[in-house]
Amino acid sequence: MLSYRKFAYVYDQLMEDMPYPDWLRFARTAWEKHGMPKSVAELGCGTGSITIPLVNSGFEVTGIDLSADMLSIARRKLEETPQGNRLFREGSVRWIQQDMRDWELPEQVDSVISFCDCLNYLLEEDDIRAAFARTFSGLKEGGTFLFDVHHPNTLIRYDEEQPFVLDDHKVSYIWTCALDEPRCEIEHHLSIFARDENDRTVYRRFEETHTQRGYDPEWMKVELTKAGFRDVKCYADFEWVEAGDDAQRLFYVAIK
Repeated sequence: MLSYRKFAYVYDQLMEDMPYPDWLRFARTAWEKHGMPKSVAELGCGTGSITIPLVNSGFEVTGIDLSADMLSIARRKLEETPQGNRLFREGSVRWIQQDMRDWELPEQVDSVISFCDCLNYLLEEDDIRAAFARTFSGLKEGGTFLFDVHHPNTLIRYDEEQPFVLDDHKVSYIWTCALDEPRCEIEHHLSIFARDENDRTVYRRFEETHTQRGYDPEWMKVELTKAGFRDVKCYADFEWVEAGDDAQRLFYVAIK
């Protein structure tokens, strides 16, 4: 897996319409059902769009990401929020550059979350198993593991509906896809045009390639159980309804 570099610096502009409040709502509802945590580890925290609201709500959060560039932006974003100053912040945060397949903290946490289809970036079944095993080890007894992934059918739809185009005054892209159907593995290729902050009449072009893989929902549940989790549930699209083949995002809730 390659970590984000140039893409990190336009990520928030491209993702400003993502439903971050819905992810936060889903997590809070799960915690209300299964126990409100004090300490939370977020795998694939990116630029902190979920981490920061949790910190500012009083949680002790560890943001874990493979990309040093994404973590650098997250740190800066936190300090720029109204509650970013340590003297006024409700919770606490630390940022750690680690791979979700072998992440490790000095102590176990009450909950682990991973949203925005981060686990789809794990391209081999053994990668998924490794992430599940490390998460089980990193959780306290009774702790919750909450994450979402794309349904395999969503990746197929991406391939069928491409290309995608964004034309914005700050950043634009042309996004094409190539699907390896037997593996349900999709390669996203983006040509991004980002406005130069020093000369706003100039746009810089760079290329990004991101690869994701979809996994059978039942296989994921089995592997979570094999890793030691219990009460494994799979829900659809931010709602507390059982996921079917028409779901776009699969939300898993598992208990240690």
